[in-house]
Amino acid sequence: MRIIYCDSVFDHKTVEPDYEAERQAALRAGFSTSLISFEALTEGSASGALKYVKDPEQKETALYRGWMLTPAQYERLYQGLLQKNLVLPNTPEEYRHCHYLPESYHRIAASTPTSRWTTDLSPENLVALAAEFGDQPIIVKDYVKSEKHHWDEACFIPNALDASEVLKVVNRFLELRSDSLNAGVVFRQFEHLEYLTEHSQSGMPLTMEFRIFFAQKQVLQVYPYWDEGAYGDTLPEMNEFTSLAQNIDSHFFTMDVAKKNAGGWMVMELGDGQVAGLPDLADRKAFYERLGEIMG
Repeated sequence: MRIIYCDSVFDHKTVEPDYEAERQAALRAGFSTSLISFEALTEGSASGALKYVKDPEQKETALYRGWMLTPAQYERLYQGLLQKNLVLPNTPEEYRHCHYLPESYHRIAASTPTSRWTTDLSPENLVALAAEFGDQPIIVKDYVKSEKHHWDEACFIPNALDASEVLKVVNRFLELRSDSLNAGVVFRQFEHLEYLTEHSQSGMPLTMEFRIFFAQKQVLQVYPYWDEGAYGDTLPEMNEFTSLAQNIDSHFFTMDVAKKNAGGWMVMELGDGQVAGLPDLADRKAFYERLGEIMG
């Protein structure tokens, strides 16, 4: 199995520095690796991106570990590697399934905050959509990301019926996302989660959250989501989440989960595992050794 990383911008033979530790761990675990040009890929050139990727003699499985891609960019990578006899674990449809919340919401609806979404960003439509939550607090994000580090100005809306506040927060959110907006806007019911600490830089409230990596529907690793705060011995109750994972249309994905104030746990969101980051304190050696056991 081959792990595909992004190269550094200035040298196609050098891995992007943020992934150097991962690449070394992968090599020690017995994986081969290749480097691609993220810049060429996102500019539309699959051939340029994969210029230095050697073709295997026989079909070989591969896994991308790199920067986030839009569904169109991922399809470009998937098809380009396929032409080189390298097969990523998730098809473009499977990538989209976990990458865009609306695509997988029906699979996790009973275990995640109530959500509504739209690609119609007209003020009247946004106000009407938010009003479906009544006078409850909500958060705003796009189909992939939020501006949670701008919590009060571009993420949290205390009362979904307050039209002026809805538009003020959404407009600031759209301003910050700018050309990086993913598909549309999502409103989600705000949930009271167990408090952890305040983010040391943004002041955003951090809560008891974990990131679970799944490979072939098996638990790969479980990590504290934040590198700040005292988690103690707390771990998520895994039975519900491993059961839920069996219905997700993906072979390699993440499930971010959080502990509720009132007790119990909930799913925050899914993500394609190939573009999901490891926490700074994660044991990369254990990650790749376990990956080899499941997918190698």
